[in-house]
Amino acid sequence: MTGREASPLSGGARLRRRRAASAGAELLSLLAAFVAVAVLVVVVVSIFLKGAGALSVHLFTRTPVPFGETGGGIEQALIGTAELVALATSIALPAGVLVAVYAHEFAPAGVARLVRLCLNVLAGVPTIVVGILVFTLMVKGSGQSGWAGALALSIIMVPLVARGSEEVLAVVPATLREASLALGATRARTVLRVVLPTAVGGIVTATILAVARVAGETAPLLFTSSIAATTVNTDPQRPLASVALSIFADSESPDPHAHQEAWAAAFVLLVFVLAISIGARLVASRARGGRLR
Repeated sequence: MTGREASPLSGGARLRRRRAASAGAELLSLLAAFVAVAVLVVVVVSIFLKGAGALSVHLFTRTPVPFGETGGGIEQALIGTAELVALATSIALPAGVLVAVYAHEFAPAGVARLVRLCLNVLAGVPTIVVGILVFTLMVKGSGQSGWAGALALSIIMVPLVARGSEEVLAVVPATLREASLALGATRARTVLRVVLPTAVGGIVTATILAVARVAGETAPLLFTSSIAATTVNTDPQRPLASVALSIFADSESPDPHAHQEAWAAAFVLLVFVLAISIGARLVASRARGGRLR
């Protein structure tokens, strides 16, 4: 058999091998996605089952009860967590977006690379180190407070918001910038009135990821806002309770009911993260005229 006659057969064999490899890769991808979803489902269901006995209205409307009693709740922790996250977001969101805008729109290439390197390093710093830093700067000598806890969480959020926002700014079409500049707008006005409104959906998504990252943080709060609180407090000048710290404290308690309450609080924390994610995405969708991306 000549080489010319064998070539169609060898070409067909290569095509079959490519199709088999493609099908195998698709199957592996599908399997990996299934495993990821299955792990999430197992985690959520197991937490729910272990904390179902403590899930009631009292969990959201009551504060902790003395050791050995039942019917307590985590009202003060829910309010404290919401306030800590809100304060941290109010600090980290403008700071992260400004860093992203500078690095992508205004900074020279060398400076932009240095900024990105610093953000990556900051994102990799253990959160307990951030807590120790804020403890040294704000807590030592003056006491723990909600502001100290919020600052620690905001430091964790800034690199996440900045890097996520910069990735979104990078996909804004250059033609939009060029059209704005051609019409006589300054570079700063172009960024403010054209680039940022176009990228707002991605910035919201980056902020959501950052909020989800810090909502369950415990280590930084141990040094900044960990004083046990059994009553509702909304004054950031004093330590604020948090769901994560309540879970930690209940898990260390010898009371079996406290253990069940810790599982219930963990489930509530998962639902909290899911709710703010969906809510923020709906807000971003409405801002784009009903198109969810």
